[in-house]
Amino acid sequence: MANNIENFSDFKLNKQILNAVEEAGYETPTPIQQKAIPLVLAGHDIMGIAQTGTGKTAAFVLPLLMKLKYAQTNDPRALILAPTRELAIQINENINKYCTYVDLRFTAVYGGTGMKVQEEKLAEGIDILVATPGRFMDLYRKRAFHTKQIKTLVIDEADKMMDMGFMPQIRQILEVIPVKRQNLLFSATMSAIVENLSAEFLEFPEKVEVTPQSSTVDTITQHLYLVPNFKSKINMLDYLLDQEEFVRVIIFVKTKTNADNIFKFIERKVTKSVKVIHGNKAQNTRLNSIDAFKKGEIKILVATDVAARGLDVSMVSHVINFDVPLIYEDYVHRIGRTGRAMNVGVAITFANQAEEFHVQQIEKLIDKKIDVQSIPAKIVVEKTPFVEQQEQLREIDYRKKKLDPTYQGAFHDKKSQKSKNTKKRKR
Repeated sequence: MANNIENFSDFKLNKQILNAVEEAGYETPTPIQQKAIPLVLAGHDIMGIAQTGTGKTAAFVLPLLMKLKYAQTNDPRALILAPTRELAIQINENINKYCTYVDLRFTAVYGGTGMKVQEEKLAEGIDILVATPGRFMDLYRKRAFHTKQIKTLVIDEADKMMDMGFMPQIRQILEVIPVKRQNLLFSATMSAIVENLSAEFLEFPEKVEVTPQSSTVDTITQHLYLVPNFKSKINMLDYLLDQEEFVRVIIFVKTKTNADNIFKFIERKVTKSVKVIHGNKAQNTRLNSIDAFKKGEIKILVATDVAARGLDVSMVSHVINFDVPLIYEDYVHRIGRTGRAMNVGVAITFANQAEEFHVQQIEKLIDKKIDVQSIPAKIVVEKTPFVEQQEQLREIDYRKKKLDPTYQGAFHDKKSQKSKNTKKRKR
């Protein structure tokens, strides 16, 4: 059936939804939409494997609107679970876009902000509830809503949900919502833990997979620079951000400290058109920064992986991995911030000698070699400080020992040699 679908009108969606889709600028359904929408409308449980930026939110929201039709009762009839507040907000924004001509009530609830406003919104009546798992349970325990009307459950970004340890909350939620319901689970990867989750609550699901698991979008060009240390990475970043083609850039880093330091450097030496978001930033600050980036008011966003998913910006020209992610699936989600909606994008990764191990694992995951580029001659490659060098050697030893428990390691050898030399001097 999906092969015959060329336009959104082929889905038999009502006129109100089609008008909203047209106003949103959508012309041709994406592969995940072509495959998933008819199955959701037919009432099937779905296990959807789709990488970020493929249009999967519309793949479950559009048929959901069609099934719900119009506002009824006061309690939610559909529940959409998301791992982060940013993703919950993004899904809610998309629902708002598609609901332009549909009389349905919806809201997003999430942590990091007071519950009173959310309770008041729920008290007005709700048809679609978008929620992070923890906040859902908090509001349920306060009797802010009842769950007996929920007929559809959507779990979005299931792999991230598992990485963040939400399984206990999900099990609690499954206990308090009706057993008889339609279940839709979407994930960018099909890890063993996601497969276990799907087996636990999906009934005879239809599997919809539009790309190989953990693949990256073809419109994204991927580059790798082997950069020995932090200072050299800063020099590299300074050089790249000065290039004209770097129009709208997200820089991903591992730690909040790195994020703040890089933000301060860019603001001082490169441009004032920069914001930073991470877990220590207040919710409103994060949302305002993301909004400014979406509107093009700032050119650069520095972020930890808190923003790797749920950041829906269509014209990101470049993603820079200042640090290589230790959760390899996060690489797919990070670079998926560019190359969205069939636009071209560039993903650049900096890796020191310790991070090269992680790059190799990422290449296995995405089944693709990342193109290694030469460091431009203008870049000053600094000497690696002793402490940083030792940290890298420890990391290399740790990874090799995990692969081979008998491995003693270069760091061990250096310590042993140093000890022998000390003993000789004492004699």
